[in-house]
Amino acid sequence: MFMEKYYQPEIETMPREQIRKLQNERLIKQVHHVWENVPYYRAKMQEKGVTPDDIHSQDDLHLLPFLTKADLREAYPYGLMGKPLKDCVRIQSTSGTTGQRVVAFYTQNDIHIWETMCARAIVAAGGSNESVVQVSYGYGLFTGGPGLNGGSHLVGSLTIPASSGNTDRQIMFIKDLSATILCCTPSYAAFIGERMKEMGMSPDDIPLKAGIFGAEAWSESMRRDIEATMGIKAYDIYGLTELCGPGVSFECSDQHGMHINEDYFIPEIINPETGEVLPEGSTGELVFTTLEKEAFPLIRYRTRDITSLTHEPCPCGRTHVRMTKLKGRTDDMLIIRGVNVFPSQIETVLINQGYPANYQIIVDRVNNTDTLDVRVEMTPEMFTDNLGVVNQRQAKLVEGLRSMLGLTAKVTLVAPKTIARSEGKAVRVIDNRKI
Repeated sequence: MFMEKYYQPEIETMPREQIRKLQNERLIKQVHHVWENVPYYRAKMQEKGVTPDDIHSQDDLHLLPFLTKADLREAYPYGLMGKPLKDCVRIQSTSGTTGQRVVAFYTQNDIHIWETMCARAIVAAGGSNESVVQVSYGYGLFTGGPGLNGGSHLVGSLTIPASSGNTDRQIMFIKDLSATILCCTPSYAAFIGERMKEMGMSPDDIPLKAGIFGAEAWSESMRRDIEATMGIKAYDIYGLTELCGPGVSFECSDQHGMHINEDYFIPEIINPETGEVLPEGSTGELVFTTLEKEAFPLIRYRTRDITSLTHEPCPCGRTHVRMTKLKGRTDDMLIIRGVNVFPSQIETVLINQGYPANYQIIVDRVNNTDTLDVRVEMTPEMFTDNLGVVNQRQAKLVEGLRSMLGLTAKVTLVAPKTIARSEGKAVRVIDNRKI
């Protein structure tokens, strides 16, 4: 039986009433910090007619204005800083996958908190000072590599800072250095697993026991596929550069949602259209308030991620609220012929029919009508030049997508290795509409 371990048991298993008391104390302090040191947000508070004296607990959060990525871009580069530059020791930056890059700032204490959260995630995945953690997220401005790297150090694990790319070398290090935990994006994990199979390697040939995968949405079907290919237990991790990076929340061994580090964040779920706070269990847009961030404090930041929250007791013993696996983003949701379509829905259909998680969605507008084309890569085992077989398979996928989405898509099966691989975040959607 798996024995659940904690990096900081006194915090991770803290009684709910103590968590709430801690959050309230830190929220009041943070609101005062932002009011006094971030003129941009103070102006938003004044515009809404609220001052720090109006905030007595998280019950008053709804009085405070939201922050959005548009605000971060408008205030770029220094407008949301809560500390002078001389107190900051690092910047990180978003990948720019949803638009202009956002730059976030960190004090040394901000970095320590971030690495602490990553350490909790690593221990939840079975990591210890006897583990060998291979960090195959990108380093540099991207938060994935530095965050897990620092967390691994705090745990005391031997850390392999492989970064992304050079897949054959990745596999060499995994095997030669006996890596037990792999950290990377799920699409890159799938790519590494595919390359291992090409090299004639089975799960018995590698020492990996767990993987910590994040930075992009991935389905349960994709999780099962990666686990089978690598012979590991795959854990989800969540974060945003704006908030710190990976580690905002993470899965335990129970894997029924990701525990949010509530000593550092207050999460809310809102109606993305109205901004109304929704009751527990409702699905909506995730909003975060940072409680301890010094250099780049954010109050009620709208993530655009769609999920739900639960305080139901977790068998692992952790008491922090859990968020479900992301259902999509309000800004990557495609509206095609009036139908809301998330890439994760398409991925589920593909994987359920035995196709690898390498696909491309191309949306266009022809004669004022939206078109949806899905290019799907076949595995070497299923590849054939028999057009009758290919057409039959395409028709089955078309029907599966129609059942899932409620609309008809064009499906094109392509040869293995036709669609470009990604060593970072996978580019799944190409929207050519001029809208």
